[in-house]
Amino acid sequence: MPDFNVENSLPTGTIIAGIDEAGRGPWAGPVVAATVIFKNLKIEPILAEQINDSKKLTPKKRQNLSKLLLNSNAYIGIGTASEKEIDQLNILKATFLAMHRALKNNPLIPDYAIVDGNQNPKLPCKTILLVKGDALSLSVAAASIIAKVYRDNIMNNLAKEYPQYGWDKNSGYGTKKHLLALEKYGVTPYHRKSYKPVLKILENIK
Repeated sequence: MPDFNVENSLPTGTIIAGIDEAGRGPWAGPVVAATVIFKNLKIEPILAEQINDSKKLTPKKRQNLSKLLLNSNAYIGIGTASEKEIDQLNILKATFLAMHRALKNNPLIPDYAIVDGNQNPKLPCKTILLVKGDALSLSVAAASIIAKVYRDNIMNNLAKEYPQYGWDKNSGYGTKKHLLALEKYGVTPYHRKSYKPVLKILENIK
């Protein structure tokens, strides 16, 4: 379970943000990043013991924890990069852009950012790259929950406009239903046109 060991290894009194993203792999929808800062590393014990890597939690549990975090003493910032930005920049650069926006949208300016993964987004603060950070750091795990729930809510809303693709179930990932819908109904404005399965459909149309 994640804890504050990494945060506690940093200088006392510094402001530390956990950063994670959701949605690098899907064929549709934006990529979303979130920053979470627990000032003075204060968190309700009952909340801390429930937080985990978002991938290890059920959708209902993630939704509940997201609400608890948004109503807690945590400082939260969310940033997105659109499908168009993903196509223009590539997914890695778009993810970094979303992280910069999430940091900018946080009410606090951190001294350190703990970023999930091994690729440096070159943020305007000291950065610690932490592989599997969402399983190790409470700040990163909380960010992973916020980012995942925020993105899932976006895809649930888009699914009302385009129900054929099953985005309320697959969050835009490349499931069989999604592929069959692409082949039958074509590409929507929310698809990532630089992704191979989508690009293939577009090339067949020409």
